[in-house]
Amino acid sequence: MAKEFYYALAFTSGLFIAVQAGINSQLRIALQHPILAALVSFVVGGLFLLVFFIFSAKTGISVSSITAISGWKFLGGILGAIYIFVMIIIAPKIGAANSLGFAIAGQLLCAVVLDHFGWVGFPIREISWVRISGVALIILGIYLVQRK
Repeated sequence: MAKEFYYALAFTSGLFIAVQAGINSQLRIALQHPILAALVSFVVGGLFLLVFFIFSAKTGISVSSITAISGWKFLGGILGAIYIFVMIIIAPKIGAANSLGFAIAGQLLCAVVLDHFGWVGFPIREISWVRISGVALIILGIYLVQRK
């Protein structure tokens, strides 16, 4: 598939994240607990993925193949849970644009470092002044968006 399809898919998932922050904040209000709201969100998402896996998987997966995986490779779930929990707490306090803007700035800064060193399996893409300028412009954009 063309890169443009993947760019559009990434953009669309970003739209979903903005809506998700608001929905999860409302779930927190309804449940009266941020950790329970994050847990419910993950359980619902997990069930969705389980059904999707069942209908799309061509082969099964064995317990031994899961237990053979290095432990650090499961940290993505923990990091995702922390992200959702933090968004549930901060989105109602600082708004969607600020919450997501700062999160995106952190993601982009970390991504540039991960790319530079090729950590966690990413192909190496060295840090350049152009990439640093891109991160700086994102941060400037967040500053401008959060101003009243």
